[in-house]
Amino acid sequence: MTDKRSAGLLLFRRTGPEPEAGVEVLLGHMGGPLWAGREAGGWAIPKGEYGPEETPRDAARREFTEEIGLPPPDGEYVPLGEVRLSSGKLVTIWAVEADLDPALMVPGTFTMEWPPRSGNVQEFPELDRVAWFAPQLAQNMLIPSQVPFLERLLVLLKA
Repeated sequence: MTDKRSAGLLLFRRTGPEPEAGVEVLLGHMGGPLWAGREAGGWAIPKGEYGPEETPRDAARREFTEEIGLPPPDGEYVPLGEVRLSSGKLVTIWAVEADLDPALMVPGTFTMEWPPRSGNVQEFPELDRVAWFAPQLAQNMLIPSQVPFLERLLVLLKA
């Protein structure tokens, strides 16, 4: 098991009066060549790793800015708990009600050797785009390990 940890923010907005039908969540499509042709299962909650010197909530806010390029929203941060991935990494997510225009996103970047073993290092966006999704579609688009956070949000919104 690893001691790696990630934290992130799942933004949601209300689009109508019904608890589930009137909600959308903001997801980011993972950047880089490994995800380029993948839609279903290629979207994620903006999140990232942090170390012992940072609280999970502070890390979630920092990672939101790094990945989206915008300040994290103000508002109530509702804990959606943790999920331990098969790799052992522990992921912690908060939900925040906020609206954001995806066109304003300025993604952070990462570098990797591409193609593999080519010696050619390229820069790619961490997220190549963000979009709002209704819950049913979001469930299909999210990487499977993050679906529990969406389900937890929907339960909270129905309560």
